[in-house]
Amino acid sequence: MVGRPASLWGCMPILTIRHVTTYRYRQAVAFGEHRMMLRPRDDSDQKVLRTGIAITPEPRCVHWSQDDFGNHVATACFSERATELRFDSTICVDHVPAPFSAADIDDDARSYPFAYPADDAHDLARYIAQPSPHPEFARWAAGFLRADGSADIHALLVGMTERIKRTFKHMARHQKGTRDPVETLALASGSCRDLAVLMIAALRTLGIAARFVSGYLNLADPDDDRITGGNTHAWVQAFVPGPGWVDFDPSSGAIGNENLVRVAVVDEPGAAVPLEGTFIGFASDYLAMKVAVRVAESAGT
Repeated sequence: MVGRPASLWGCMPILTIRHVTTYRYRQAVAFGEHRMMLRPRDDSDQKVLRTGIAITPEPRCVHWSQDDFGNHVATACFSERATELRFDSTICVDHVPAPFSAADIDDDARSYPFAYPADDAHDLARYIAQPSPHPEFARWAAGFLRADGSADIHALLVGMTERIKRTFKHMARHQKGTRDPVETLALASGSCRDLAVLMIAALRTLGIAARFVSGYLNLADPDDDRITGGNTHAWVQAFVPGPGWVDFDPSSGAIGNENLVRVAVVDEPGAAVPLEGTFIGFASDYLAMKVAVRVAESAGT
């Protein structure tokens, strides 16, 4: 994606994100490794200013690395046993809204179908390849095209995002994993991650590179323009020659990155779980997991 002028940094809102996850157990248990993807990416339209995490009980060590996609990954190892395991992450991000304009698209890619430039095609292959789609799903994806199989690419991407928002019910779903897009299509409903996977599959069926994004959604509080709520969220990025990777949120119908803070971008959603790990004890020892996310907004200087 095209970089933003340096002069924009510091004049946009600063988002402070607090993400607390607490696991509770019936009796003290031991803990295996826990893998965290909580630190946002440093991209052209968002810049991490400060980050910190308090873990209780204190881990023996925390290792930081980056995966194949450039996402930040932390792995915590523990020695102590406890009845509660708590991860309290606080992050400050300078965030620059990046809208999606038809004028930004390269001339050769404004009409569908188009071919990605050779320099991009190799790197994008992993974001297009998928099993042969179910015939019913392929017909649904083709429904975004004109009768002759063509489309205005800006209208296609915006229209798909908005139609999913309009015709699918967005609902919380606490089970792990994502639904098969054919099932989501049949049910006409799903969680944010289900709707993201649906749109990704549709775009890939049409030969458009798309990837899964996890992060945070900034939700405005109607009683206070400066204090917001928030939650973990999942959406889509499609690669468009010209602007590059562009954000599309089929759960809200939003186009562009406004109110979206990227933590991880991956080819498949299983690689972007915010927090996962194991404990050593009886299955009945596990009581509950609670997640709380809060976003506060302040003006940059």
